[in-house]
Amino acid sequence: MRNVDAERVRALPLFSGVSDELFRDVTGGCFLQKFPAGTTLLMEGDPVDFLYVLLDGSVELGASWNDKETTLAVLQPVSTFILAAVVLEADALMSAQTIERSDILMLSGEALRRAMKEDAQFGFAVAQELSGCYRGLVRSIKNQRLRGGLERLANYLITQRVKQGGGETFTLPHEKRLLASLLGMTPENLSRAFSTIADYGVVVNGPQVTIARPVVLERLAKPDPLIDNHRPHGLGPVGEAQRERGLGDHSPQAGL
Repeated sequence: MRNVDAERVRALPLFSGVSDELFRDVTGGCFLQKFPAGTTLLMEGDPVDFLYVLLDGSVELGASWNDKETTLAVLQPVSTFILAAVVLEADALMSAQTIERSDILMLSGEALRRAMKEDAQFGFAVAQELSGCYRGLVRSIKNQRLRGGLERLANYLITQRVKQGGGETFTLPHEKRLLASLLGMTPENLSRAFSTIADYGVVVNGPQVTIARPVVLERLAKPDPLIDNHRPHGLGPVGEAQRERGLGDHSPQAGL
């Protein structure tokens, strides 16, 4: 692992408080792989031998059942994923696929479990990470169960506006097919929601979104701090693990 990559991994909340010796032990047997876009990293039901660390690119976490598919999260660097499965030595509950060319660091699950047993501080860091993921998952479930599609879209747009600096115009980070799946909607329903939300001062031009009347949009969205995370370092229910410590983005599902 290159020194620059080691520094980025070391800065993650999971590793920031551990000793240099433990960090070397955990990362000693790791290996870095470069994957092209569309590569399946993991399938539901696969045994999990490694903790994955996304260093560059983006990864979609998803699931399927009875010919239906859904997107659970989209990860950006630097993110870890499948931590709970590593801790429990359990099979993966999600699939993982690269969206674009991605650099993935793979850390030995056995080394991580051994470090948890031997170092209380690292064990506590793992507990914090998984606790944040759980809280983020609760936020995500509340968002899905308590709101209609239009309200979910409104809150998503408000969060993106804040995350990208608070300006009137910002860029959607995902294509609309992927966004629809993230919001629990069909592409057709998302298209209708974008048409409806124009009445609230939202102008969409390709990936560019302008919120001309933010107060009007907030009346529709009714943001709630117990559901949303409208902060620069979070994305609605995403960001909970680091939100509790005021840090960067993460996905609630990424640890599960």
